[in-house]
Amino acid sequence: MRDLYEVLQVEKGASQADLKKAYRKLAQEFHPDKNPDDKSAEDKFKECANAYQILSDDDQRAAYDRYGFEGLRGRGQGGPQNVEDVFSAFGDLFGDFFGGRGGQGARRQPRGADLRIDLELAFPEAVWGVTKEVKVSRDIPCAGCHGSGAAAGTKPEVCKTCQGKGQVVHSQGFFMVQSTCPHCRGAGKQIKEACADCRGRGVQPETSTLSVTVPAGVDDGQTLRLAGKGETAPGGTTGHLYVVLHVQGDERFKRDEADVVTEIPISFVKAALGGEVEVHTLDDNVTASATVELKPGTQPNDVTVRRGQGIPRIGGGGRGDQVIQWKVEIPKKLSQKQQDLLRELATDLGEDVKAEKRGLFGRKK
Repeated sequence: MRDLYEVLQVEKGASQADLKKAYRKLAQEFHPDKNPDDKSAEDKFKECANAYQILSDDDQRAAYDRYGFEGLRGRGQGGPQNVEDVFSAFGDLFGDFFGGRGGQGARRQPRGADLRIDLELAFPEAVWGVTKEVKVSRDIPCAGCHGSGAAAGTKPEVCKTCQGKGQVVHSQGFFMVQSTCPHCRGAGKQIKEACADCRGRGVQPETSTLSVTVPAGVDDGQTLRLAGKGETAPGGTTGHLYVVLHVQGDERFKRDEADVVTEIPISFVKAALGGEVEVHTLDDNVTASATVELKPGTQPNDVTVRRGQGIPRIGGGGRGDQVIQWKVEIPKKLSQKQQDLLRELATDLGEDVKAEKRGLFGRKK
């Protein structure tokens, strides 16, 4: 696949206004009405629409800029399947090019509502990815009339008032005002005999179970988009389903983007002498452990970094690091024997640990 910025012939840092301008220009050049029976032009028309659809969305653009096409996986981004999908999504952007499809004289196809659901994930599921099943209540095309709203054996007729445009124009003083057709309510068609199943709505409510594939490395608050899994508009297209992720915390790990911080308590003796320490790791579904070498003389908050042992980056960009932060613990109570040993050690180190009475400002009394 070609670079999206290359497709739209813009620089990577182009503003949204520049993207829109570039897309309009290319859409006009490759518009099917201007290039009839030209499969190459049609493919470029869809390619431009796909590029603009991604780059005009701030979240998708950020993912693409960072990870390329791999960053778009799991976001429901499949691009327009045919020319009509392009007109449905972006017809208003090039409405002044032609009087036909996508032009001012065409009725814009209604689009179904977008839906949102919240999905809870355990920490390991966010780290390694998971497929979850969710229940969604939405309007889908009526099975009895296949979404037309008309009774069996009949078909909707073109509205005679607006001639199928869904809009009517009337004068108001010196101005021409366009408004929704009062007879077909913008549908462009009228039904003489309504479908008994949906009562002419063209859609029916349904609760269905959908599979949501969550990629490895997602974080709390991120959103997945499932294109075409929202509600269906009567006589129109389907909206999208947005899945908002909520990741549960894990007391063993603190996340910092793709890195993970693990705090390990050690005694001051262990910090001084060094040795081997067992630590929690993310491997084997975050239930594993590994032996880490602790350097002698480790200071409080020193860190040991395990390269490439952190959280997978979305889109296959490897893994972050595991940062082990050493928390040196000082005992609050010591036995007499322990105190004597420490005093002996202090003497060997040349330190005077005898108690001194001091007044204000640290002066000896």
